[in-house]
Amino acid sequence: MNQRVQSIPSQQSDTLAALCKASGDELRLNVLRVLASDSFGVLELAQIFDIGQSGMSHHLKVLAQAELVATRREGNAIFYRRALPHGRLHTALLEEVDELALAQDVQARIAQIQQRRAATSQDFFLRVEEKFRAQQDLIAGLPQYRESLLALLDKLNFAPSASALEVGPGDGGFLPDLARRFARVTAMDNSPTMLELARQVCEREGLDNVNLQLADALGATDVEADCVVLNMVLHHFSDPALALRQLAKRVKAGGSLLVTELCSHDQGWARDACGDLWLGFEQDDLARWANAAGLAPGDSLYVGLRNGFQIQVRHFQRTAGDTHHR
Repeated sequence: MNQRVQSIPSQQSDTLAALCKASGDELRLNVLRVLASDSFGVLELAQIFDIGQSGMSHHLKVLAQAELVATRREGNAIFYRRALPHGRLHTALLEEVDELALAQDVQARIAQIQQRRAATSQDFFLRVEEKFRAQQDLIAGLPQYRESLLALLDKLNFAPSASALEVGPGDGGFLPDLARRFARVTAMDNSPTMLELARQVCEREGLDNVNLQLADALGATDVEADCVVLNMVLHHFSDPALALRQLAKRVKAGGSLLVTELCSHDQGWARDACGDLWLGFEQDDLARWANAAGLAPGDSLYVGLRNGFQIQVRHFQRTAGDTHHR
């Protein structure tokens, strides 16, 4: 009598097979390693690994089919980044990949690309300096990182009753996205002008679960939330490490802090043109400051921009048993 062997569901086995195929190549593993804290276009990756564009496109296609990389279009350019891990095997694979040591020639070619990006960003600043004063988010406005931020936010699977706090909501562009995902949303800003713009968005979009507060988020306020969001805000604080410690107090136990910021750049004139006190941040600095604030680092995404800049979208979490240090 033949026994029927219980088979793995087709979709599940296809996913597993694609993941195993994609990870079964040394070059593809190194591509994932390079994408750990940066995003690159296909031509840049081809240069980094000294292979033809068509060959690199093939490898990226295999990685994309396994959902190991994701893409973002910026103008005519397409940037590749590591996808957020899904499942234990994906997570374990990336943990092992991050232990790989990159060859010196690969590191040298990455440095060349970063130098070229710096030159590109310098040229970008020179061309848009006058306009930038009237549009401070021209370098990295919400449309440029919204998709990545929402991917990270949706992966966190907050409960339907969860609350959110956006510190410095600007013109309120991200509030509709938060209002659709959280039962209660607080938008806190110390600028009456910005808060009025946010109010107009709430009125236009019919957002009846958003509470606008004219207040300093680092000051005396009892507002706490399951998710605290800072989009291009941290570089305006004179002491970002202290700001993170204060803002961590607004995160409920088990909750999350999401920070979107530029990676470190050297365009000093932005301090006067945009009021920026910090020219982006090193990834390690943010992680160290968050750790000192009692927050554990989670997933991160890195978004490349055609003008030579890099955006980091970072997730930090307060452990369920943690209590605020007041």
